[in-house]
Amino acid sequence: MKIRSYYVNWLLAAAIVWLSKILFRTLRIRLVAADPNTSPYLTDTTESFIYCVWHDSVAFPMFAGRHVRTVALVSKHQDGTCLGAGLQMLGIGLVRGSSNRDGAPAMRALLSLPAGKHVVMTPDGPRGPRRRIKSGLIFLASRTGRAIVPTAFAASQSWSLRGNWTNLIIPKPFSTAYALTGTPMEIPSGALREELAGFEAKVQEEMDRLAVLAEDIAKTSAISSRSTPWKPRDGNPSALSSGIGTARP
Repeated sequence: MKIRSYYVNWLLAAAIVWLSKILFRTLRIRLVAADPNTSPYLTDTTESFIYCVWHDSVAFPMFAGRHVRTVALVSKHQDGTCLGAGLQMLGIGLVRGSSNRDGAPAMRALLSLPAGKHVVMTPDGPRGPRRRIKSGLIFLASRTGRAIVPTAFAASQSWSLRGNWTNLIIPKPFSTAYALTGTPMEIPSGALREELAGFEAKVQEEMDRLAVLAEDIAKTSAISSRSTPWKPRDGNPSALSSGIGTARP
């Protein structure tokens, strides 16, 4: 039964990846970044980050470009099995487990990752509450020295596939997809528990702000004239600031 489930999950993931690649090639993808050096698709930098992505938006960063040094934390729940298979097909490394500090094995694996690896976390998974930060994200940033990059994604036209506790947003063919990244947020390694809670609130606030901004941009289909189409598949991603935040020096 387990073997059959494994192959069913693998075949389902392969079909989803194939269809999604075709879909994303029809999109016009635009990136608006507070810091152009935070693109996870860059190959000419050794700096690494923790990307904070809401669970309902995972399709956007998965297929918007080619991952070369990305690792994702994926739940051990059944719904994470198919997702994990799809991520591996895209060249994304996996750590299976919880994002909470109680998920000790997964946290130890994340803490031991090489310095050059990006980490992608969906801190509202695997069971919600929807779009609410959990402490594991902040703890990991404070212990690894990786800055947290808040993100938001939206499309001019999209589907919303209903799930148990959150939906999954899928851009419609030939629409324009927007990827927003905020200013990297560094968490001091010596921060006390109360201070970590304060940083958690700040990350939550920035994620909420970017989500509203991304939705507004998608609805009005208006973006700064300084931004240009972002095509990371060509190896030269374009990332221009558009007032989302102040880039680090």
